[in-house]
Amino acid sequence: MAEPQDLEAVHRQLGRPPRGVHAVAHRCPCGNPDVVATEPRLDDGTPFPTTYYLTCPKAAGAIGTLEASGLMREMTQRLESDEELAAAYRAAHEDYLARRAAIGAEVGAQVPEIEGVSAGGMPTRVKCLHVLVGHALAAGRGVNPLGDEALDALPDWWASGPCV
Repeated sequence: MAEPQDLEAVHRQLGRPPRGVHAVAHRCPCGNPDVVATEPRLDDGTPFPTTYYLTCPKAAGAIGTLEASGLMREMTQRLESDEELAAAYRAAHEDYLARRAAIGAEVGAQVPEIEGVSAGGMPTRVKCLHVLVGHALAAGRGVNPLGDEALDALPDWWASGPCV
């Protein structure tokens, strides 16, 4: 469960109240949450497949710059030609699903509408680097290879101080 001060920081980061926060999944080096784990079903009953939600606006802006560079297209092309990378990315997809299922089991939320659906384009394409970086930060290095690559390409977004 997220602490009230963490929820307030996420609220300020997003500019709106956060929805479905289960826990802080990762903290920025500045100490603020930068990724939250969300429950697979929101309070209003809506299925929510994005388990790891990047909240830091500085990180999100830097990732947006990466997306605009064409990196997602290049990564998707590599998935088509690199069997080892594709296998590791499929494993990241399975990890994402398993982590979401564990949160769902913990809170008693079965969500058949999103069964087998992860996020970010996994397991066959790259659709959203924000999700892949969120997963990489939450799960740690070595779980999501393309999330790790995107993370490596980012500047130190926290270096100039906290986002909020």
